[in-house]
Amino acid sequence: MLPAMLDIATLSQAYRQGSLSPSQVVETVLARIEGHPDKAVWISRLPDAAIRAAARALEAAGPKPDQPLWGIPFAVKDNIDCADLDTTAACPAFAYRPEADAFVVARLKAAGALLIGKTNLDQFATGLNGTRSPYGAPRSVFDRRYISGGSSSGSAVAVAAGQVSFALGTDTAGSGRIPAAFNNLVGIKPTRGLFSTTGLVPACRSLDCITVLAASVAEAGLVRRIGEGFDAADPYSRHPREAPAWPAKGFRYGVLGEAEREFYGDEEVAALYDAADDRLAALGGTRVAIDYAPFRECARLLYGGPWVAERLAAIEAFVDEKADAMDPTVRGIIEGARGISAVEAFRGAYALEALRRRAEAEWAGMDVMLLPTAPTIYTVAAMQADPITLNSNLGRYTNFVNLLDCCAIAVPAGFRQDGLPAGVTLIAPAFADDAILALAGRLMQAKSWGMGIDRQAA
Repeated sequence: MLPAMLDIATLSQAYRQGSLSPSQVVETVLARIEGHPDKAVWISRLPDAAIRAAARALEAAGPKPDQPLWGIPFAVKDNIDCADLDTTAACPAFAYRPEADAFVVARLKAAGALLIGKTNLDQFATGLNGTRSPYGAPRSVFDRRYISGGSSSGSAVAVAAGQVSFALGTDTAGSGRIPAAFNNLVGIKPTRGLFSTTGLVPACRSLDCITVLAASVAEAGLVRRIGEGFDAADPYSRHPREAPAWPAKGFRYGVLGEAEREFYGDEEVAALYDAADDRLAALGGTRVAIDYAPFRECARLLYGGPWVAERLAAIEAFVDEKADAMDPTVRGIIEGARGISAVEAFRGAYALEALRRRAEAEWAGMDVMLLPTAPTIYTVAAMQADPITLNSNLGRYTNFVNLLDCCAIAVPAGFRQDGLPAGVTLIAPAFADDAILALAGRLMQAKSWGMGIDRQAA
C-alpha cells in the first residue's frame, strides 16, 4: 500500500530496497487518476500502455547515479511542451503537437522522472483561480466548492491528490504559489531565467517562470536544482550568481505593517500569517515592519499597466484569427491590450523603475520578506460571479515578484477552522533561491500540517 502522498523520498527508498518497482507505482497512479472524482485535473495523458512501457524500460535499464528522480511520476502544466502530447494552453483551437520536450522537461526525464501527462490551467496562464478553462475547473482537494488556485490548477491538484510526486507549473503573477497555498503544498518560483522557458507558451515572455509544486521543501528544492540550467537557445536564460549569505540567527525578515494588512475579512488567514511570523522570530529572525506600498503599487502594474500587452504579443496572431475560441474573461483581459501605446509602455517602464528604487529602500532593512501567499480563498461560484475583482484580490501579495526580479517559495501555514489551508511565502531578491529554500525548510520543521491531502503526515 503506497502512502496518500507519493513523496519522492518514500518512493526512492522503496526502490533502493527493492520493495517497490516503477511498474507498481504506475498502476497506483493510473488507479488514483481513474478513481478521483475531479475529472478537470488532466487535459491529456500519455496512453496507459505507453506509461507502463516507460516504467518497464526504466526497470530494464536500472537506476543510474545521475538519475535521482528514477521512477518518480510527474505532471506538466499544459502550456509546457511534452513530445507525443499536444500543447493546448487550455484552448483546444490553439493546440499543436511539439516536436520535442521543453528544456526543463527533458532535464527531468534524463534524471529518471516518469512523465504521466499534461494538467489543466487557466487559459493561456491568465488567472490565479483555476476556473478559466474549457476543460473544467479543478477544485481544492479539501473542499470541492472552493477553487484550486491558478493558473497551475491541475498541477497542484495532481500532486495534492497523490496522483504524482511533483508537477511543473508556471508563475508570472503567482500562478505557482497560489495553487500551492490552496492545496497545502510547497511551490517554488525560482529567480527568472534559472529555468529555461524554451518550450513554454509565453504569457509575459520577459517575466515568465517555470515552477515546481511538490510535497515538501526538500523535494521541491531537489526538482528545482535538477530542472535549472543555462540554455543558450533562451534569450532570457541566466547563469546563477552567488547571493549574500544570511546569518542563521538574526536574519532580518520583513512583515506587513498595520496599514498594509489586507485579508478581505478573513481573520483566520490573518492569524495563520501572524503565527508564521512568530515562528520565524522563534528561529532567531529579527522582525522588521516594512512599507508594502511600493510592492503593492508594482503588483498593480502587471494587469493595470502596459505589461498586459505582452500577453497579446505572445498570441496575437491566434487572437486575430480565433478570438471567439477563447474563454471570455481571458479574451477580455488580453484584447484590452490593443489600446496600449508605445508611449504608455515607456511610462509603465519608468513607473516600474521608480517603484524599484522605493522597494530597494525597504530591502535595505531586510534579508527576506514574509507575506501571505493569498489573503483569502473563494468558492468557484463566487469567482465565476466576479472573476476580475476576486482574481485581483488573490494577487495582492504575488504580482510584484517577477516585476521586481525576486525569487519566492510558498509553504503551508496551517488550516482554517473549516479545514481549508492557507499559506505564506518567503521572498528575496534574485539568486537568493538557496537561502530562502533553507529558511523555508527550517520554518516547516518548526511546524508541520502534512502536505496535500495527507495533513496528518509528520
